[in-house]
Amino acid sequence: MSATGTQGPLGAEDWQAIARRSQRAIAAFLARRDGDGEHFEAAMRLAALALRAQAELLANPAALARAQADLWAKHMELWQATARRLAGGEAEPVATPDDGDRRFRDAAWSEDAIFDHIKQSYLISAAWLQETMAGAAGLGDDDRRKLAFYTRQYVDALSPTNFAATNPEVLRAAAASRGESLVRGLGNLLDDLERGGGVRMVKRDAFRLGRDVATAPGKVVFQNELMQLLQLAPETERVHRRPLLVIPPWINKYYILDLRPQNSFLRWLVGQGHTVFVVSWVNPDAALAHKSFEDYMLEGPLAALDAIQKATGEKRVTALGYCIGGTLLACTLAHMAARRDRRIAAATFLTTLVDFEEVGEIRVFIDEEQVAGLERAMAKQGYFEGAKMAGAFSTLRANDLIWSFVIDNYLLGKQPPPFDILYWNSDSTRLPAAMHSEYLRRLYLDNALASPGALTLGGTPLHLERIRIPAYILAAREDHIAPWVSAYKATGLMGGPTVFTLAKSGHVAGVVNPPAKNRYGFWTGDTTPAAAEAWLAGAEERQGSWWPHWQAWLAAHSGAKVTARQPGAGGLDALEDAPGSYVRVDLRDG
Repeated sequence: MSATGTQGPLGAEDWQAIARRSQRAIAAFLARRDGDGEHFEAAMRLAALALRAQAELLANPAALARAQADLWAKHMELWQATARRLAGGEAEPVATPDDGDRRFRDAAWSEDAIFDHIKQSYLISAAWLQETMAGAAGLGDDDRRKLAFYTRQYVDALSPTNFAATNPEVLRAAAASRGESLVRGLGNLLDDLERGGGVRMVKRDAFRLGRDVATAPGKVVFQNELMQLLQLAPETERVHRRPLLVIPPWINKYYILDLRPQNSFLRWLVGQGHTVFVVSWVNPDAALAHKSFEDYMLEGPLAALDAIQKATGEKRVTALGYCIGGTLLACTLAHMAARRDRRIAAATFLTTLVDFEEVGEIRVFIDEEQVAGLERAMAKQGYFEGAKMAGAFSTLRANDLIWSFVIDNYLLGKQPPPFDILYWNSDSTRLPAAMHSEYLRRLYLDNALASPGALTLGGTPLHLERIRIPAYILAAREDHIAPWVSAYKATGLMGGPTVFTLAKSGHVAGVVNPPAKNRYGFWTGDTTPAAAEAWLAGAEERQGSWWPHWQAWLAAHSGAKVTARQPGAGGLDALEDAPGSYVRVDLRDG
């Protein structure tokens, strides 16, 4: 199949069509970036940092000369090893990939002497550059962290796996298809440029909300400007008396907890005999630019609590918050504690930060200068594009979440896979300007929530130590967004009894881990010492999903069984079928 859809080799007309399409796609892409002050400011900041690092290195010529001599020696050792292999001998590798580095898993990277040389040459140079830049003296901690991060981005981009001429898998595919794989890859690249840039991780038409994902039956029973409240239909004749309120993050849509039926966390909960209410956040536009973090509390969990009481007649519930939804839940609980509001009997926090002192590599994107730049951009639009945040998160694992798709889509000519988690990840939401600014400044920069009384919401200074209800805290060992050691700090900040559990894998896969798959595992502990490392040293490693362990804890705080409740049959009428209309607002194309 040629680029124009005909069989056989490409002709002059095919190449002319490709050229015309390329011009249009690149022009459209550049037009979208025209006058993008935010990107220009970021590039200038990075250039200035690189110049400062270069000046620091040049200020110590002896150390730089030693580093260059070490680099030369490593490459000479590699040349000698390669020469022995080419002559039919054996040679120990000079450099090997780190454990977990999947870029060089193709057998040719080890079995073929030339590709093995390319691989090792890259690994030597990449390690040398990162070590040399780390030795630049005179930089502050923040600048040193940024320099290390962007140096890694640079060396990751230059990996030989990312180029057709130096990737054996790509060369084999091109030879087998007589170049057709590269032409398909070019078509994929043009498609992405025409839609605004950014490599696709999943086919846009792979899933449909309400049909393939977000399929848990239920009704919308309440809504306001910021959220719809879904009540899910029961699957058991009897349910726990206390309903469960689920507060997902609003950076993406709620259905990360309701993907396909076989891995839907919400469906599993319903099957365990819980009446589940879940917040489905709005995908805001400029009209909601003024909505603050306080508004998200007032119109989110607090409004939901009022609605649940009307719908079920129950005055007390349990609550669960995921990521920033958990941060909001902590704020809400502190607000309620100050007002002696005891409607939440027990709380669960999934990969949640309440102490933002150490947030890992995401800190490279959050400082006074960058936040001020974001605020200037948001002042023009009224919101922050969630896709930009998703892109920033992807750079934390660039080889897995960016470059692997570049290789598959553009060099191998494959179509993105129909993967439900990647589909959800691409379905990001906008963030109101006021809320996002307050979140970055007060929580990330000021770490105000962790300081008693420093953050005020709804006219109430927040004190986490006044939260005295039972809490179950889950973190994920490989989480790049909410580092588990920082998530653990909540055990010492809240005043009630806490259970801490550490899941294997990352921010999403560590949470969405259904028991039927029997994947990953988790650690539990009977006590919560001050140091996270001390907790892990005494923790018990278990196999399988953490869900049943948590469910046993939740059931103990959910009350006796009562007759199952049907959505819309109580004090609130059904407004529409789940998943509702808010989740269907798609702003991915701007």
